[in-house]
Amino acid sequence: MGSNRQYTDEFRNEAVKQVIERGFTVIDVATRIGIPKHTLYEWVHKARKAAPAASDASARSDSAEVRRLKAELKRVTEERDIPKKSRRVLCQGVRAKYAFMRAHAREFRLVAMCRVLGMHRSGYYAWLRGPASVREREDQRLLGLIKHHWLASGGVYGYRKITVDLREAGESCSRHRVHRLMKAEGLCAQVGYGSKPRHRGGPVGVVANVLNREFSPEAPNKVWVTDITYIRTYEGWLFLAAVMDLYSRQIVGWATAPTMTSDLVLQALVAAVWRRKPGPGVLVHSDQGSQFTSSDWQSFLKAHRMEPSMSRRGNCHDNAVAESFFSALKKERIKRRIYPNRATAASDVFDYIEMFYNPIRRHGSAGDLSPVEFERRYAQSGN
Repeated sequence: MGSNRQYTDEFRNEAVKQVIERGFTVIDVATRIGIPKHTLYEWVHKARKAAPAASDASARSDSAEVRRLKAELKRVTEERDIPKKSRRVLCQGVRAKYAFMRAHAREFRLVAMCRVLGMHRSGYYAWLRGPASVREREDQRLLGLIKHHWLASGGVYGYRKITVDLREAGESCSRHRVHRLMKAEGLCAQVGYGSKPRHRGGPVGVVANVLNREFSPEAPNKVWVTDITYIRTYEGWLFLAAVMDLYSRQIVGWATAPTMTSDLVLQALVAAVWRRKPGPGVLVHSDQGSQFTSSDWQSFLKAHRMEPSMSRRGNCHDNAVAESFFSALKKERIKRRIYPNRATAASDVFDYIEMFYNPIRRHGSAGDLSPVEFERRYAQSGN
């Protein structure tokens, strides 16, 4: 772990927060996360130098955020109150919705009512300007006949069979027109329970379970396991991908993102490779999620001469150690916190992994030593 490597902006910011906001000493933080102390001194100095400008920008940002939240509150309040007064017209036709919009024009904004009711302003204005056209009157008459035949069938007829009924009754209409009118009214064939999903083979990119629950390798950088979990915040979900070295149970790479994509797991694996710089042949075990069967994931493993391994379908025990880490994270930290936003949650994940779990937390599988200490003693033994 040389001092000339490139650190991510997220890693730098979280390391500086431990000194400036949480009160740890530079030497303590540098020792725990494994970086040179002079490097952390430089980061802290730059952060404190830029603090006044950052505070001004933060104040402007806070003011803009307040305005945004007020506008969002107004929008959400309208979207909450409009359905309360429009329950009777939500399932009715277009003209009934237009009539509701005209009756409540002084109470709600037109754009909000259009959004909630699924209407267009241009159609509403056209309806205000003149009476219903001949086509609209004919559609309403035909819709009444459609409802009659649909109810007579017990709700099991779709637009094709209802079209046949209408033609036998002497009506001249196409099945496309019947389909359009039924769709607008929410009428459809109500039959059966739906088909039972069948497993038709695994997704492309699935490989064998090479690990086979052998969770005790003889040295570091031989077997890594990875998985994804989620963290609840008031801003929305935050997804966490982590890579663990099975030898010491150390988290060697991790990444967070608001979406669960293949880029998330790749960032975690890149961080692990950047930190550990392993030789060829590392076994990387995961589940069969789409993120791990993607072509980008497979290409990365191939380019770095890593061997893939995957749990059997629906078998969480094949990746039990990664599941155990996420369980500890949630019991010891996440479920004891309330996160207002994703940034706060990501900062707390950094604090748990880099400041506590890796350098301090004792593991029974590592002789009641922390992962960092367990690997340090392995290196000292000359193995």
